[in-house]
Amino acid sequence: MSFWKKYKPYIIQVALALAAGGLGSLLSGGQDLYKQLEKPPLAPPGWVFPVVWSLLYVLMGIAAGIVVQVRGRDAKAAMRRYYIQLAINVLWPVLFFRFELLTVALIWLALLVGAVALTWQSFRRINTTAGWLLVPYLAWCLFALYLNAGFVILN
Repeated sequence: MSFWKKYKPYIIQVALALAAGGLGSLLSGGQDLYKQLEKPPLAPPGWVFPVVWSLLYVLMGIAAGIVVQVRGRDAKAAMRRYYIQLAINVLWPVLFFRFELLTVALIWLALLVGAVALTWQSFRRINTTAGWLLVPYLAWCLFALYLNAGFVILN
């Protein structure tokens, strides 16, 4: 089996996840707002976010690469959930950074957490490894929800 044939699903899904993250970052207009806001406890320095998100997008892409290779309705439904949560993910930084709608972004992030949880559940049923690969993403989204709530309260 050739390298491309073996790794194509992973390469495509990682590239899609990274592209989605890049699009969200590009549309957000940068992190200037983060520097200006009163921060809740445990808020990391701004440089942490692109590093963590890049790693998470790679893990998400690998998980999706596993699931996309599985045949059947369950896998197709799981991938639909995955792409929906990815779209929700792209819009959060736009709401938060570009439009400075902290409360709307908080609600949107709660929606993202729910969508990621559903995706995790679907992936886990199909492939345990794919499910585990989404756990850091779900945990980070919950942490982001805490931070966003803190920003709403403090600002």
